[in-house]
Amino acid sequence: MPGPRRDTRGIVDARELLARVHFRRREPAPELRPYLEHYWLIDWDLAEPYATHVVPHPSVNMVFQHYGDAEPWAEVAGIGLQLFTQKLEGRGRVCGVQFRPGGFRPFAPDRPVSYWTGRRVPLPEAFPGPGPGPGPGPGVGAGAEAEAATASAPAPTSPEGVRAVVAPDHEDARVAALDALLLRLGPHPPSVDSSLRAIALVDRVRTDRSIRRVAELASAEGVSARSLQRLFAEQVGVGPKWVILRYRIHEALERAESGREPDWAALADELGYSDQAHLVRDFTSTVGVPPTAYGRPTSG
Repeated sequence: MPGPRRDTRGIVDARELLARVHFRRREPAPELRPYLEHYWLIDWDLAEPYATHVVPHPSVNMVFQHYGDAEPWAEVAGIGLQLFTQKLEGRGRVCGVQFRPGGFRPFAPDRPVSYWTGRRVPLPEAFPGPGPGPGPGPGVGAGAEAEAATASAPAPTSPEGVRAVVAPDHEDARVAALDALLLRLGPHPPSVDSSLRAIALVDRVRTDRSIRRVAELASAEGVSARSLQRLFAEQVGVGPKWVILRYRIHEALERAESGREPDWAALADELGYSDQAHLVRDFTSTVGVPPTAYGRPTSG
């Protein structure tokens, strides 16, 4: 599997954020990589409050948070349909798990992933009292080191389990705690095949510029649009059209972040929009400002 992404897609005004916080991505244990994009770690110590904005990916996240002297807590964040805004102040730390689009279902097989979409659910409610997980799915062998970490880990959703993730000052310890926790929760083999198929389909949408419409994806895969809709609802959490549109906006946002004003008409055509006005409308409704104003330096 490829390593963590190095781009800043989805982060609004990424340079400003990275100037204020310590942000990095880390790779999960090998047996988790088919299902996880990466872990993301953020630490900050701010003299003044700062609000960060993110255009969400079509991914479920598991988020462990510690603000100041408050008790750490964790939640499952389903795919966000709107711009996500988070105010950061004082000192804090977040450790996140970004699942691959389609990769969450093997860890929570009792519900379709669409159940989580737009929701933020405390971790104990999402995983009420789980014991040790069923182990890796087909073709995924747990190493001795990962097995030892899993066996010695506290219950994943207990206060001790949450503290084990966010308390260590050394980030390697945080990553090891996340590995142990995820390996306790899954993956559950019955969900693996459909999950991996959905992951491959979303990855094709992300990387194949010729896929601009659901009908084109269905034709390329030799399936009906309706079967794609069912698979995406069960395994991804949003429909294939939403995924296609979201990756278009991520691409436009990154172009706007590049420091050079894009040719918006040409970009609209490249991304499969019927005209520039449709791109401007989607960008504005998602990001909150029109693309021609985004990233423009302010006077004073």
